[in-house]
Amino acid sequence: MSRLQPIPLESAEGKTRELLETAKKKLGKHINLVATMANSPAVLEGYLSFSGAMKHSKLSAKIREAISLAIGEKNHCQYCVSAHTAVGTMVGYTSEETVGIRQGVSSDPKTQAVIDLALAIADTKGVISDQQFAAAVDAGLTDEEISEVVALVALNFFTNFFNHVADTEVDFPKVELLTANA
Repeated sequence: MSRLQPIPLESAEGKTRELLETAKKKLGKHINLVATMANSPAVLEGYLSFSGAMKHSKLSAKIREAISLAIGEKNHCQYCVSAHTAVGTMVGYTSEETVGIRQGVSSDPKTQAVIDLALAIADTKGVISDQQFAAAVDAGLTDEEISEVVALVALNFFTNFFNHVADTEVDFPKVELLTANA
């Protein structure tokens, strides 16, 4: 059972209801992550604004999902790994590719460069080396794309940590983590 209780759309009022209805329209359903964030309209509004802005990223939906899968696995977030595995298959990844990405591997060179950069940012708390930065540039990532990788890592850390604290109930097909919680 979740530590923070999700807010049912039917009982939400005011700003919370407005935000939940907006999220349901965008996502197609009322998901537990959003419903649990609704305990604070400020948190939910911040999440919806940030995630909505990142949908306009230069990075493709597939690459954005790769970041979410790699960071979700790194942070041992079963909710996010489950959700992004489902979304990842919707944007064109096979089940095998989602597992590979969670292990930090992609057959696509640009996706691999993004995963490498995202994991380096996560591993170093953003204090990446000149060599790690140069590897991203050498792989063809632009300043805009590098900036967006940083933002997406931060967004995923937020959702991963929120789910850990809330113990959000997984409402996607449950995917087991590849590694034990460290």
